[in-house]
Amino acid sequence: MLRLETIICTFSVLSVAARADFKARNCSEVREACIGKGFSFAHVPLQEIPGEHLRVCPKGNTCCTQEMEDKFGQQSKQDFENLVDEMSHELRSTFVSRHQRFDEFFLELLENTERSLNEMFVRTYGKPYMQNSEVFENLFAELKRYYTGGNVNLEEMLNDFWSRLLERMFTLLNSQYVITEDYLECISKYTDQLKPFGDVPRKLKAQVTRAFIAARTFVQGLSVGREVAQRVSKVSSTPACMRALTKMLYCPFCQGMPAVKPCKNYCLNVMKGCLANQADLDPEWNQYIDAMLLVAQRLEGPFNIESVMEPIDVKISEAIMNMQDNSAQVSYRVFQGCGQPKPAGMTRSARGVSDVFNARFRPYSPEERPTTAAGTSLDRLVVDIKEKLKLSKKFWSNLPEAMCVEDRVTAGNASDEECWNGHTKGRYFPEVQKDGLTNQVNNPEVGVDITRPDTFIRQQIMALRVMTNKLKNAYNGNDIYFQDSSDEGSGSGSGSGCTEVCPTDMDGAATEAPVVKADRSGPVGYSAPLHAPSVALPTMLALSALAFHRQWR
Repeated sequence: MLRLETIICTFSVLSVAARADFKARNCSEVREACIGKGFSFAHVPLQEIPGEHLRVCPKGNTCCTQEMEDKFGQQSKQDFENLVDEMSHELRSTFVSRHQRFDEFFLELLENTERSLNEMFVRTYGKPYMQNSEVFENLFAELKRYYTGGNVNLEEMLNDFWSRLLERMFTLLNSQYVITEDYLECISKYTDQLKPFGDVPRKLKAQVTRAFIAARTFVQGLSVGREVAQRVSKVSSTPACMRALTKMLYCPFCQGMPAVKPCKNYCLNVMKGCLANQADLDPEWNQYIDAMLLVAQRLEGPFNIESVMEPIDVKISEAIMNMQDNSAQVSYRVFQGCGQPKPAGMTRSARGVSDVFNARFRPYSPEERPTTAAGTSLDRLVVDIKEKLKLSKKFWSNLPEAMCVEDRVTAGNASDEECWNGHTKGRYFPEVQKDGLTNQVNNPEVGVDITRPDTFIRQQIMALRVMTNKLKNAYNGNDIYFQDSSDEGSGSGSGSGCTEVCPTDMDGAATEAPVVKADRSGPVGYSAPLHAPSVALPTMLALSALAFHRQWR
């Protein structure tokens, strides 16, 4: 009798346990969670079914059909790509907006400067300037072409400007003679010996080239950062990554635990495996950011167009007045070298020098700083971008950590025992892997072929490497001709050969791009000084703007 009672008692306990087990494996919560996420499945089991059909999730009893697992796989890929896009949005928008601000600022500044200079020269010199204004139009056109990425050698272009100006001034100052094209060619041969404009051309050339090289290269750098960030943030998941993401994000649904989130270390291993190639971008990215910050320092200091250079109009005024004061000596030496030109006769004007050049610039006061373009200044723009650049360091290696936070993917550090570990709810024991492709050889969650680096990522690494080299050269005042923003993978070009920051020669700067001379057949305007201090700064800034803009437009 006692034995019978024992059997009945045991049966009752098993029945209660069976009922409790049946309740725990009910799939209604999974059905509700799927509806909440927008899934529309043909069938969701009411209770667990055998899981032999599953290819990713555990094959025991499950709440998932094969259709559900397949759609979970597709959704996990979309979730991952959306998350990377979301996490990189601020980085991408930073480069896009800052590049655009620089572009607009410098283009507007250049236009303002050219317009102001022209207006002042017209008022001051009138007809003689207007008849020869093309020399300045050509100057600004070439500066803009350099800024917008044209094949312009700044040093040679500036030399050509002074040669054209000398020709026009010599003709005006010697209007009693017939000055032919051949005679002008002869004059140009003696330019270096005559130094008709004093030391202004040499100093201005050194200052303009260094500042423009730094400015244009900095804008190019912003464009490269923008392109790399946009391209790398468009991730493509490997089959192994998709399986790992599905297992991490949706297999809890199949286990009847849709509310349980992945353990943080589990998430980190999955993300480090899926983003292994992106992490390999980080070392080159960090060097690129450091090089950008170095050039930014130049723009704030010795290569700052607003602070280093006096206004272009004032500088040109000094040069013109220097030639005016020494016109007799200059003409005498030209006549010695090139011969006495033929008299023009009574048909030509024989006005004196004082009639042609009857005005001088008033002294420039640093307090009279002009209104800058776009309502800001170069200094403020550079300070702003520097702050943003510093925040972007180590972005790609920090991406898994940024993604695996409680409000996005994981259960958080406080729930080590209540998180999904890839098999069940409980603690995750495997060690978190280090960053980069080679460190994923033993990743327990994602199968990564470390012998096959992502070609696309390697192209972006090369683009950063080429840009970093250009930035280092620009820091030293050297120019590497920048072909086109789409050719980031090709790093050929001339330069100083410095692979690290080299000593800076503050007295000179060379741009080693191929020479593009102005068309001698076109009018080359001569202009007397006319631009007041209010135009000076914008002129220089404009010039920088120029250099800045094109490369990375």
